[in-house]
Amino acid sequence: MREFQELWPGGPVFAQAAHFPLGTDSVLLADFANVRGVKKGIDLGCGSGVLSLLLLARTERLHMTGLELLAESAETARDNLQANALETRGEIVCGDIRAARSLFRSGAFDLVVANPPYYPLGTGALPEDPAQAAARGEVSCTLCELCAAAGYLCRSGGRFCLVHKPERLADVFAAMRAHGFEPKRLRLVCADRKAAPSLILLESRRGGKPGLAIEPALFLRGEDGEESAELKRIYRKE
Repeated sequence: MREFQELWPGGPVFAQAAHFPLGTDSVLLADFANVRGVKKGIDLGCGSGVLSLLLLARTERLHMTGLELLAESAETARDNLQANALETRGEIVCGDIRAARSLFRSGAFDLVVANPPYYPLGTGALPEDPAQAAARGEVSCTLCELCAAAGYLCRSGGRFCLVHKPERLADVFAAMRAHGFEPKRLRLVCADRKAAPSLILLESRRGGKPGLAIEPALFLRGEDGEESAELKRIYRKE
């Protein structure tokens, strides 16, 4: 029996997969992603599907597909869609991001989103549990493989949005450009005004022209040490 919870009162309910607990990064990405004019989106490595749920809550015109390697997590994501009566607006495919060409047609999606593993292999210790290791490090899919899949799946003029670590920014830019994306919009996430960025939110355009807009930083805490007004807006705590 799954235990469902709300992210905010009256919002979508969700159960969490054992290896993919809900993190702030997915919530921030769901708020950052531009869904204007988007009809079909895909979440690469969707885990329990919470990112898709949050995007579906933003617009009724959107249909989301989640692609997840682990069967257990994919089943949790399907249960989450069902618990929110969103089976007609979402689907979960259990499969490998690296096999995207055998699962979907080229250019099938207007929007690709991803909260991928942040760390390349060999840059630090990973958890002993294989699933947790794959969620943290690039065990099952590298950044370049992720961008290659996104480049195949995203239509010309479509958007690819992801959350990542600031120390990988140069790698992210290089991988995106290598697979046909031009970075268009960047936002840095900081714990507070004195802290260095801890996350980046990035939107790119398939076949876009050069030109990057850097948005004001998102601060998670205010000067009083409490949650910032913007974080409260994102979590519907206003």
